[in-house]
Amino acid sequence: MLDSPLRRPAPGGRSRAGKPLTPLKRKPKQLTEEPELQDRTGTVMTSERGELVSAEEAGVTPDPETLRRARRIAARLAVPRPRQDLTARRGTGEITSLPYKGGSDDIDLDRTLERLAERPFPEDEDIIVRERVATIRSVVLVVDVSGSMRGERVRTAAATVGALAAELGRDNLAVIAFWSDAAVLSRLGQRTTPQALVESMLRIPARGLTNLAFPLQVARRELARKPARDARVVLLSDCVHNAGPDPRPFAGRLPRLEILLDTTGEQDPDLARDLARLGRGRLRTVNTYRDVAPALSEVFRG
Repeated sequence: MLDSPLRRPAPGGRSRAGKPLTPLKRKPKQLTEEPELQDRTGTVMTSERGELVSAEEAGVTPDPETLRRARRIAARLAVPRPRQDLTARRGTGEITSLPYKGGSDDIDLDRTLERLAERPFPEDEDIIVRERVATIRSVVLVVDVSGSMRGERVRTAAATVGALAAELGRDNLAVIAFWSDAAVLSRLGQRTTPQALVESMLRIPARGLTNLAFPLQVARRELARKPARDARVVLLSDCVHNAGPDPRPFAGRLPRLEILLDTTGEQDPDLARDLARLGRGRLRTVNTYRDVAPALSEVFRG
């Protein structure tokens, strides 16, 4: 169940360490009604790795400039695979070398000989075998589509969604668009094509105020559905929070929060820094769509 923003005091708050937070520079509008969460996940499902296709191939007519940007971002993205999770379920995923536990007879001879040379009295686990291990991360992409993000900013946001969906085809990716309310475009574990996600983004008109607290709560609930050792939220916004409660306490409740700050217009870098710090993540700035790929590559290296 989501925390209720209407039951929390608007100003102040405390950091994860319990220290009082400084007041926000802008006094956000207090909401008189609970934010609405829309479900726009649709039914476009696939088991294939995502790829960006042309409008003609998809049989639809989206904004061609947005698709062009998405393909360019995807071509420059270099998101490393997550670290091996030795607690993950064996039998699926990428091949890796692991200590023998009775489940494989494919011996990694070189690694085993190295281990035996160090141990005069070897145990079963000194035999190294090759097995497939599922190492999947969970990522929630939270994208600002409020009124301040209209025009070129929305194009860049939609292109980012498509590019990241194509790159993280083997992972669990959820996408949440938000303004004063929010809409879930895809959920963790749902295989939606990058093309469909771009289309969903472009169908949402840039409108309304910016309520950063609500989508962070939605993201936290979404991550709880598919727990993963490598779990994080990526927020693309100008961070001009002007509706709802202080979002900083909600940032501290996430496993990790990465910030992509859109600097093409009005912005709040101080709040962006606070959110990244409290969320134990990084802050990277995006001025044009060309900055998205290096910024995303950087935040996923940590």
